[in-house]
Amino acid sequence: MNTKLGVIEGFYGEQWSWGERVDYAGFLKKHGFSFYIYAPKADGYLRKKWREPFPKSLEEKLAKLAGQYHSAGLEFGVGFSPYEIYLAPFDLEVKRLLQHRLDVFNRIGVNKLGILMDDMKGDLPGLADKQIEIVNWIAARSNARQFVFCPTYYSADPVLEKLFGKMPEGYLEKLGKELDKKVSMFWTGEQVCSKSYSAEHLGATAGKLGRKPFLWDNYPVNDGPRMCKFLHLRPVTGRPSEIGACLEAHAVNPMNQAALSKIVLLTLKASYEQGAAYNPAKAFRKAADMVTCREMTLLLERDLPAFMDRGLDALTYEEKGALTDDYSSFLDSRENDTAQAAKEITGWLAGRYTVTKDLFLTQ
Repeated sequence: MNTKLGVIEGFYGEQWSWGERVDYAGFLKKHGFSFYIYAPKADGYLRKKWREPFPKSLEEKLAKLAGQYHSAGLEFGVGFSPYEIYLAPFDLEVKRLLQHRLDVFNRIGVNKLGILMDDMKGDLPGLADKQIEIVNWIAARSNARQFVFCPTYYSADPVLEKLFGKMPEGYLEKLGKELDKKVSMFWTGEQVCSKSYSAEHLGATAGKLGRKPFLWDNYPVNDGPRMCKFLHLRPVTGRPSEIGACLEAHAVNPMNQAALSKIVLLTLKASYEQGAAYNPAKAFRKAADMVTCREMTLLLERDLPAFMDRGLDALTYEEKGALTDDYSSFLDSRENDTAQAAKEITGWLAGRYTVTKDLFLTQ
């Protein structure tokens, strides 16, 4: 399998802890993944507060984290979203502030620099020209080995035009022609949260972008006011191994629940490795056994419909209580990530991971 697989912590709501991020270095290395990209929406210094001085304490934590990924032989990335930078003139003052951020990333040791202009206003004259100027300027001044740009319209999903305005004509094609060829481009597929990918769609997308897409896979992510009410634990489907030849790389945006996300990640790895022989149910059992234990695997299999189909709001008080009792019995386990997975499930049942609309809009 030659496809580069990795994780992008790119969701809204509660972030992973620093300990969970460190733990993922060992997990990703052990299972043949290639990279991790730090891009939580709750980190304002990478988003709406990008003009403000970067906190020294945060820089130190990220530098330490980068070192741990490098020691594991993995690439470390940051997803930087200079919020609405293209709405103002790209003048000397903006460039000065931007250079300060790049200096921080250079000191941290960022290998992959994501330049993210998603979730921003898009129906503007000259949008592509402005973004090309900014992205190429960054690529000429950063020490990163790879740059990945997320355009404002990063999917064929019509919901983006409803949210951010009509996409300018020829937007993606212009980006494809004029962005520096060393800049890759994120793409989420036919939908923002695509249920499946085809070689045909990805090949057509490569033609528009002038390069193979760097897949931003929004499964199993469960952020946002609606999705936070579900635990996306079913094994990966709709990602056949042949799509790997159409991709620059495949990045997974996981759930707010770090331990439970490992189960889905392992099924994606199995899908790529096994090809036509991939059996989702068997892959789930094997992955859940590896992450937790056989007893919890059986419970998870039983409760997939409750977690994924019904969701938190449809569960009765009694059902939540019974599920909490079942998984609380694993909280003291010392086997693999069993205790952490149990903590995530009981926390979800208690409403710990709920993302309100106000929080979703302000991050």
